[in-house]
Amino acid sequence: MAATLPLTLLAPITLLIAVAFGVGRQGRRPRFLPWISEISALMALLLSIAGIWQFSQHGPSDFAVLQGIMLIKFRVDSVSVVMVAIVAFIAWIVMRYSRSYLDGERNEGKFHCLMLTTLAAALIFVQSGSLAVLILSTIGVGFGLKRLLLFYPERPEAQRAALKFAYVWHGGDAALVLAGVVLFVAFGTSDITVLAAHAESGHPFALNLAVALLVISASFKTALFPLHGWLTEVMEAPTPVSALLHAGIINSGGVMLITFANLIQQSPGVMALLVMVGGFTAIFGAAVMLTQAAIKTALAWSTVSQMGFMMLQCGLGLWPLALLHIVAHSLYKAHAFLSAGGAIAAVAELRRPGPVAVPSLMAVLRSFALAIVLYAAIAVVFTSLAGYKGAQSLTLGAILIFGVAYLVAQGLADTAPKELTRRTVLASVAVAVAYFFFQEIAVRIWGAALPPAPFPGPLEWALIVLALISFGLIALAQALFPLWAHHPATTGLRVHIANGLYLNALLDKALGGFRAPRSD
Repeated sequence: MAATLPLTLLAPITLLIAVAFGVGRQGRRPRFLPWISEISALMALLLSIAGIWQFSQHGPSDFAVLQGIMLIKFRVDSVSVVMVAIVAFIAWIVMRYSRSYLDGERNEGKFHCLMLTTLAAALIFVQSGSLAVLILSTIGVGFGLKRLLLFYPERPEAQRAALKFAYVWHGGDAALVLAGVVLFVAFGTSDITVLAAHAESGHPFALNLAVALLVISASFKTALFPLHGWLTEVMEAPTPVSALLHAGIINSGGVMLITFANLIQQSPGVMALLVMVGGFTAIFGAAVMLTQAAIKTALAWSTVSQMGFMMLQCGLGLWPLALLHIVAHSLYKAHAFLSAGGAIAAVAELRRPGPVAVPSLMAVLRSFALAIVLYAAIAVVFTSLAGYKGAQSLTLGAILIFGVAYLVAQGLADTAPKELTRRTVLASVAVAVAYFFFQEIAVRIWGAALPPAPFPGPLEWALIVLALISFGLIALAQALFPLWAHHPATTGLRVHIANGLYLNALLDKALGGFRAPRSD
């Protein structure tokens, strides 16, 4: 047990001190209070960076505040310190943006109070060392975010989104509580580290039940299919709230699964379910995203797709890559939402490139063959230098290359200029090299704290083949889209896809037929 207080634990305390100081005061306030909000977030970021240095000097440790049944414990390891730094960085960026974005709002102080409190709960969540801390912090995140979604309570759409969010998020909380009860009864402890150490020691029924409940909870919180609808309806809140949700809070399900990776990997059936549901969500979200006209709505569907892909990585047992995905997605999506306001002007200023080269069927097939050959060659080089990467890892890389093959097809079109061909081929090589390079970095940073991917059995091989075929066919259809885009049937299909195949409406009906209140 750590003898000194982890510096990362001081990060949420700093935010809560700012709340207590008076950031949330109602009515007229001195203009320096929003600055306090930003400074507290900056202090949390500096403390998180100092926490990484502390971890590098002393290694993994635990810090317990309360022992016994209601164990209050925090962990310091390579996963938690990086996640604290990411959450703190997003907190600083979002609060800095909010200082001018919310300037003059009647409830500006309330907004800063809710944001800092929610961020503090998120910082506690990512370094939870016991079930009690994990459960209480995620419930706190849910309550804070619901209030933020209702920042404009007079808007019917905001009421609708907040109500649906509460149903889904707290449904995930309920599943997490049940999983915690099962784990405590079966193993006699709520210490997450001890639970991970006992993952292979008996109680198969209780373990499988708890793992299933954990995956259900994570699926709710990451907006996996078919409970994805709430994530696309939260645009009535201020832009900083959207950035916080899509760049940070939505990752909590993935963080939860990574925290319990040792337990979850003991249930091959649940891992297979993650692959199937996560993979389908990734494909479905990406298809709907491409049909959206509104920037923020397209970003929301992008988040649905990215969360599905991250869950697919968890199902394959690629835990370091899943964590790297969370880090990269957090940074990208925070920037995307906070800069969405200038996207229209940026697009208008772009120089029109002229007609796009439409590839033929043979050009598309050549592009896929070329991308796969380049990927295989680079995989052989990296495998010889750094060792075998595993079937799951190679499969994930192949899926990424399928996406690059779509770009290569543009370069191999008959009317494409040679410069475009050269650039698309170089892009394919760069993506393949970058994939193995960042994979190696992720394994070196988090590999010791996370279990290695299991050796694939018959079920895993079947899922690998299914994933390759599914993503390959989708990428092929996307590359060939210009050839059949003008077919009459395409127009109707596009409308159905743009509406998410109306699954969100079915979810509304299942949850009681929500109707937005009429505004007077």
